[in-house]
Amino acid sequence: MRVLLANPRGFCAGVDRAIEIVERAINKHGAPVYVRNEVVHNKFVVSDLKIKGAIFVKEIDEVPDNQVVIFSAHGVSQLVRKQAKAINSTIYDATCPLVTKVHKEVVRKQKQHNQVILIGHKGHPEVEGTLGQSNQANEVLLVETEADVQNLSISGDLSYTTQTTLSVDDTQSIVDQLRQKFPHIQAPRKDDICYATQNRQDAVKALMRSADLLLVLGSRNSSNSNRLREIAEKMGINAHLIDGADEIDPAWLNNVQMVGVTAGASAPEVLVQEVINYLYDQGASDVQEISGTEENVHFPVPEELR
Repeated sequence: MRVLLANPRGFCAGVDRAIEIVERAINKHGAPVYVRNEVVHNKFVVSDLKIKGAIFVKEIDEVPDNQVVIFSAHGVSQLVRKQAKAINSTIYDATCPLVTKVHKEVVRKQKQHNQVILIGHKGHPEVEGTLGQSNQANEVLLVETEADVQNLSISGDLSYTTQTTLSVDDTQSIVDQLRQKFPHIQAPRKDDICYATQNRQDAVKALMRSADLLLVLGSRNSSNSNRLREIAEKMGINAHLIDGADEIDPAWLNNVQMVGVTAGASAPEVLVQEVINYLYDQGASDVQEISGTEENVHFPVPEELR
């Protein structure tokens, strides 16, 4: 049995920045600091930050007055921002800059009196945050599938935007449907699916040309990690989303010659190394890194935390 490691994999610049913001805020203000929603969707990362002094809450009304509040990498609605200000909190915004770009796009298009359509997964924190940028007079419409596009009954100036962590291929199909139904719909200035999502999906497609099993390090609620698993499954390859090596079922490895391993954008490299060690114990003889797109993106933390 041989192991193929995807490149790139694991932490993206937005996740690196979000974790660093929480750690620096704890160092500056002391524990606890309050984080609205999981700062990134990874069980290992969240557990580590809890130990260091972060308290994760679903809503701002769970936070006492005059505390440090951090918004997660997925972004928040304008209402949540107002709620945080109302309790006199010290606010640090860990929203990924690429999500902030989408928020600004929504606001800009609405000022131009466009009806904005958002392609994304209902209930995902990033989608909730983006929908929450709209003014109530002209709400953003959410579509998840091609069928949702066919059910739209709207006119006037239209534009679309997308969640940053979607399947590139699936999203393109929905965009094609939108353009077919609304030929004059405006696209974002730059593709909204982020560089890290695109690169990790491309890396998995390259892996799947050789591997006959894929292990994806990532938590169940991680959108981009789920998309990596789905890509392999659509290519007819068995794939499993795991939080760590302890979740691997040895039966998955029966008759497997080549195991592909990757990690979602919020999964740390230490978990990948644990999986590699586990596979060595199960008889893997060789680990090979696949070359892929080199990433050198860096997002600085807010000035007041530097």
